[in-house]
Amino acid sequence: MSEPRPPGRLAGLETWLHDRREAFRAFLVRGPVTLALFEFLAFGIKQAWACLFGALMLALLLATFLLYPEDAALHRYDVLTLAALLIQIAMIALRLESWEEVRVIAVFHLVGTVMEVFKVAAGSWIYPGAEEAVLVVAGVPLFSGFMYASVGSYLARVWRIFDFRWDRFAPLWLQGLLAAMIYANFFAHHYTIDIRYLLFAASALIYGPCIVWFRPDRAHRPMPLVLGLALVTLFIWFAENIGTFVRAWAYPGQEEGCGFSCSDACPLPLSSFGVFFSAGQSWSFRSASSTACARKCFGKNGKFLAIFKQTIELSVHFSCIISFIH
Repeated sequence: MSEPRPPGRLAGLETWLHDRREAFRAFLVRGPVTLALFEFLAFGIKQAWACLFGALMLALLLATFLLYPEDAALHRYDVLTLAALLIQIAMIALRLESWEEVRVIAVFHLVGTVMEVFKVAAGSWIYPGAEEAVLVVAGVPLFSGFMYASVGSYLARVWRIFDFRWDRFAPLWLQGLLAAMIYANFFAHHYTIDIRYLLFAASALIYGPCIVWFRPDRAHRPMPLVLGLALVTLFIWFAENIGTFVRAWAYPGQEEGCGFSCSDACPLPLSSFGVFFSAGQSWSFRSASSTACARKCFGKNGKFLAIFKQTIELSVHFSCIISFIH
């Protein structure tokens, strides 16, 4: 039995790629060893495909850093914002994202921009030269919202592409309590004690028993959710380092004595890996809470259910990633 084709609303390019994948599978797979090799390759390719929005955003950051003239009439940040908007339009036009997913991503964009405004005002990081750009709100270039949206895009797409299923998912009330504490600490730690490491430990305890089942080929394979989040975190950490390397934004203390005046690339310390990992825990709550609450309130079917489900499922993970960052 072949892997199900992409749904009609996502037909077009994804359908063509699916057909090419099946042809390659028929050519390569001859036994268990080649099947394992194919699943490994398929896993990597699917992950890369799910990261499409984020990968294009990183490519834009690199391209504008290396090639865009500093004295151009249109500021680099404005170019990034307009280019990101065009990418989003293209993904909709090519049916690489459904309208339901786009609505979820829009929530990420809005919430991320609000959080950026707060964090920049609090001195957690800055956008050098943002005062010279036009598409800026309170020192925050609007392209930053698309960086958050790229995480939302990845989560929405990877959920669909790998057909996620869960074992031993934590009770919704417990996940909701954790999410509320994470959001509270996001704002409160600037004015009172920081409990991020307690929240990090709580996240590990709550999500440690959970197993996510994903489908790289035709059969679902298990993975501990914490391991999956750790792998996602690793790539977020790489992306953050790329962002600081190309001067898209700057953190204080990226190297000793560096601060915001750093003229050389200052990699984020490995300790920040735990920050992004803790942040990633919050995505899981959206999935379960959205499913249970939406089915109770709106029934098992309907477009509103799908939108509500995805929004809740992705939001708590998002809250953790953001809320553990200074």
